[in-house]
Amino acid sequence: MDKTLKSRAAKGFLWGVLNNGTVQLLGALFGIAMLRLLDPTDYGKYAKLLVFATIAGTMQESGFTAALCNLKEPTHRDYNAVFWCNVCIGTILYCILFFCAPFIANFYGDADLVPLSRYLFLGFFISSLGTAQRAYLFIHLMNRESCIIAVTSILISNIVGVTMAWMGCAYWALATQNILFILVVALMNWYYSPWRPSFRIDFRPAWKMFGFGSKLLLTNIVNRLSSNAFDFLLGKYYGDHLTGIYSNARKWDDMGSNTINGMLVGVAQPVLSQVRDDQDRYRQVFRKMLRFVSFISFPCLLGLGLIAHEFILVVAGSKWEASAEFLTMLSIYGAIFPLLTLYSQMTISQGRSNINMWCTICLSALVLIGLIVLYPFGLYAMVTYFITLNVLWLFVWQFFAWRLIRLRLRDALRDVLPFLFISVAVLSFTWWITQPIQNTWLLLISKILLASVLYISIMWLSGARIMQESISFLRGKTNI
Repeated sequence: MDKTLKSRAAKGFLWGVLNNGTVQLLGALFGIAMLRLLDPTDYGKYAKLLVFATIAGTMQESGFTAALCNLKEPTHRDYNAVFWCNVCIGTILYCILFFCAPFIANFYGDADLVPLSRYLFLGFFISSLGTAQRAYLFIHLMNRESCIIAVTSILISNIVGVTMAWMGCAYWALATQNILFILVVALMNWYYSPWRPSFRIDFRPAWKMFGFGSKLLLTNIVNRLSSNAFDFLLGKYYGDHLTGIYSNARKWDDMGSNTINGMLVGVAQPVLSQVRDDQDRYRQVFRKMLRFVSFISFPCLLGLGLIAHEFILVVAGSKWEASAEFLTMLSIYGAIFPLLTLYSQMTISQGRSNINMWCTICLSALVLIGLIVLYPFGLYAMVTYFITLNVLWLFVWQFFAWRLIRLRLRDALRDVLPFLFISVAVLSFTWWITQPIQNTWLLLISKILLASVLYISIMWLSGARIMQESISFLRGKTNI
């Protein structure tokens, strides 16, 4: 990468780390308070609606952010068309779901979901007011501003949410926290983005972008369906308690992987799009991202699996202890999720959203079919299938990486496997050596410290280049 692109990418990664790291840390701290104040049934009731909320939210965005990013120079007409399209879609979606609320409640056999869903789904309309501004920040790599927005939003929304939970508002606290977060994000997107909509409405640019964005839209809808299939099936057949137990485990796993994933998404597509005309250079940039993600993701997420039991007991208490085993299992998925995202971003930046669409649809379809078939056999069978399928699907993505950028499997494995093997070895040794420790707090701290010291020491002594480059950047030398 040339010096300018290196600097922009490095700064983007740094702000991505600060943004997602701070957001996830704050989310974890406030999440602990919420877990202490609420019961699994509260989370289970809220989780039942997430599948509808996430799918509707995906439909509202319609892939326009990625479509705008793929334009060389988006104009005011492009942004304006996206803005008004999203406002219309958000309004229509809320009206539809408002009237569908009784049917959703009847499906689950839970009358409380009627007012809760009508309240929670207000977020669709609110979010639609800031989509174009959010796209502007994303396209211009304004990660510093995005970091401020995220931190401010999570602070305000979580303070209100925890206060409501303390006052006994139960699942209403979770819904209010979600809506308030969306509202503050939308308001601050307007504040930081210099772009403003006009009333000269022309939907033609949005229609032109929809050809590209529609593939991403369909991809994201199917992906959301598979991601929320657990909550859907558990809420229908296993009740609020088990839904809340699984939802809690998935939340902590997502919090860890999204720290890395959010940092990656904010930089990968804009940077890769700039070098897509030079295949050798593109492959070099992609491989460096592959190494960086592996360097961070494997020790952190697999490490979360190592400390899952002690972590859940310490932060949430014994009423959530059943979540620990699922968190250990899901940490494997969390560790590879950023790799799946990076491959997905590669296809999008190459302008091949059709590949991204069909690859994601096939994976999601297999997930849905497998979960429907396996739900009578219990949650463990469902989780095992889900993780195994996603691990194997990495090789499908790699096939398309070979087709598009001529990245050989052996080169990809050379970038990924050293970090995987070292992480597994370090964590296995840490688990073995800390077995005699009985105190929960001492065991948790010992595992974290020992694994961290061992991993960093091995990386340093082995001369891992990605670690040296990361340290150099943090010291002010942007040669990453």
